[in-house]
Amino acid sequence: MKTKTFLILSAIFLLLRSQTAADGGEYGSASPRLSLADVTRLVLENNPAIKESEHHWRAAIQRVRQAYAWDDPRVAGESRVRRYVDVPPNAFMDQSLALEQLIPITGKNLVRGRAAGAEAFSAFQEARRIQLDVIAKARATYFQLANAYDQLEINGKNATSLKQIADISRSRYETGLESAANVLVAETDYSKLLEARTDLERSLSDAQSQLNTLMNRDAFAPLSVPSTATVDHAHLSVSRLHAITLAQRPEVQMARAKIDAEKSKLQLAQRAWIPDPAVMVKGQRYNDAAEAVSELDAGVSFTIPWVNPSKYSAGVREARANLAAAEQGLDREQKEALRLLRDQLTKIETFHHHVELFRDKLVPQGQQAFEATRLSYESGKATFLDWISAQRNLRDIEAMGREHLAHYQTAVAELEAVIGANIYSPSPTVTKESK
Repeated sequence: MKTKTFLILSAIFLLLRSQTAADGGEYGSASPRLSLADVTRLVLENNPAIKESEHHWRAAIQRVRQAYAWDDPRVAGESRVRRYVDVPPNAFMDQSLALEQLIPITGKNLVRGRAAGAEAFSAFQEARRIQLDVIAKARATYFQLANAYDQLEINGKNATSLKQIADISRSRYETGLESAANVLVAETDYSKLLEARTDLERSLSDAQSQLNTLMNRDAFAPLSVPSTATVDHAHLSVSRLHAITLAQRPEVQMARAKIDAEKSKLQLAQRAWIPDPAVMVKGQRYNDAAEAVSELDAGVSFTIPWVNPSKYSAGVREARANLAAAEQGLDREQKEALRLLRDQLTKIETFHHHVELFRDKLVPQGQQAFEATRLSYESGKATFLDWISAQRNLRDIEAMGREHLAHYQTAVAELEAVIGANIYSPSPTVTKESK
């Protein structure tokens, strides 16, 4: 792969980063809330793992130029230190200077350059993999943080409701209309909610620490409240995602690059039978000569690989075996990519079904059941246990529905890491549809 190709890849890579960064405004300046675009931009700009992988990729690019280059010329010089015999004038050489250069007429340097280019491309795909994984993790953590805030809000709302139920039951107990057991049940449920709130606060703290770390910030640094997370179903075309996955998933691209590298190494092993000549120019000065150069010689030298056929035959067989292994590796990566795609799409569809079911049916039904039971209790048609059970049911349904929403958003964000392409808008309120 030529150096120009890698310059183009560099430009594309930096352009993608700049476009992603442009989606989010200045952190904390446009809105007091933390948006998904802000998180994505800051992770791309500051995450150490992404920066480390980019430096490894740039280092791999520099190896391409080195592989294409000719071998360094050799310079050899000799000079008489002391002669212990008498010789006639100009009978022996006193000084000599030789210059030797290996001429790669077999093109082995070009083959090595193509192999290094394929390895550099593989390093580029490794950098993409790290970037995709870090972004997916950051977005998943963002959704977990938003979920933690909403779960705390649900907990507080239910705690207020339970406190009211406990106060009502206590008042009715004081007037002899309610038993002490019912008062204890309400107060126990209220205490359980307070205990659950502690666990929710710990989950919130964990998400904040994780998100700060991914953005390369102090784990104790304060974070704004995430923007309100809504969800719209993305109508994803399976055939389109199938093609995108096989074309853009980093592991598949790395497997293809490995095949290219192994093909170049096989070609290099086959050319190892042909030696590259070394051209030498040598200047000599004799002991009694007045001239700076008394004699100028030229010569050619080369290795003789044919005397060791087993060595080079083994090298060719090794290269062929490595090429066959790389081809099998590509087939394995393609099958694995499609398996992951199918599993991820199934996960998305499952959580989307849960989100719709809870949002459109279960939560409204739970709210209606709670209100109906409350009115029935006030009119004496329902028992206190019916009322408290309806409240528990509503609390669990609301919490579970919000949890499914976070799972769905995380699954969609993880889909990008699976296929190796951006299909999800940085904004949590908009879902990009893949046609």
